[in-house]
Amino acid sequence: MTRELTVVLEGYSFLECPRWHEGRLWVSDFYTEQVVATDGRGGTEVMAAVPGQPSGLGFLPDGRALIVSMRDHRLLVRAADGTLTEHADLSAAVPAVLNDMLVDGRGRAYVGNFGFDLMGGEAIRSTTLTRVDPDGTVSTAADGLAFPNGMVLLPGGVLVVAETFGARLTAFDVAADGSLSGRREWARFGDAPDTEDVDEAVAGLAVAPDGICADAEGAVWVADALHGRVLRVREGGEIAEEIPTGTGVFACMLGGDDGRTLFLCTAPSFAEHERRAAREARLLATRVDVPHGGLP
Repeated sequence: MTRELTVVLEGYSFLECPRWHEGRLWVSDFYTEQVVATDGRGGTEVMAAVPGQPSGLGFLPDGRALIVSMRDHRLLVRAADGTLTEHADLSAAVPAVLNDMLVDGRGRAYVGNFGFDLMGGEAIRSTTLTRVDPDGTVSTAADGLAFPNGMVLLPGGVLVVAETFGARLTAFDVAADGSLSGRREWARFGDAPDTEDVDEAVAGLAVAPDGICADAEGAVWVADALHGRVLRVREGGEIAEEIPTGTGVFACMLGGDDGRTLFLCTAPSFAEHERRAAREARLLATRVDVPHGGLP
């Protein structure tokens, strides 16, 4: 089956971490340092300016937005009037710039980080997943992760994390207090490259799972950051569908009025020196059969 892709937004630097919320898609644009919301028909509104570079997005039970500020290791909260204040400082808990985030129904945030200086060419290192409780308390939720990236929370309290350099989706059981246990592979995409060199690892990844979202059947859509496609994956690793994008795709989210619009954050590449001054990132959309499920 061929899915038709349409352009929703264009002229951005590097779009990431899309979230459907109250009839609009919120998305971070790294290098214009803005969080933007769109109605999906071309209308946009700047929701926040984040000089520390916005990334992960989520929403507290009272509707306020949480926004990851990557470079200063902070989690910001946006009030209804648009005011930004600090929700938590993760500086003491993380070794590198922050990344994607999932906020659960109780307002707990799970935040990933790069683990090493990806853009500066450092050697690959495993890293942690950080939990921020509703009162701003910061703790380490899991360690030994190979570039934790997109996350989904499936019904039954299963947190699935994309490990980009691990070539896998990893699952945890979430306890009532937010702690994680029962770590296991949810899906594997071939062997993880046995190297600390980023270029060698990139060349060896059959799939580089980046942003992810879940549907109502418990399958996960995976943005393959290196191969210009999104994959619909079932637990165990079966690929049920592949949609080529013709360009790099780094995040995805199901939304729209019926939950069947798959939004895709695309750009020609992910390298900062190529994206910072360029305005080639686009938000694409296509229609799929199974609606949104789980969180976010």
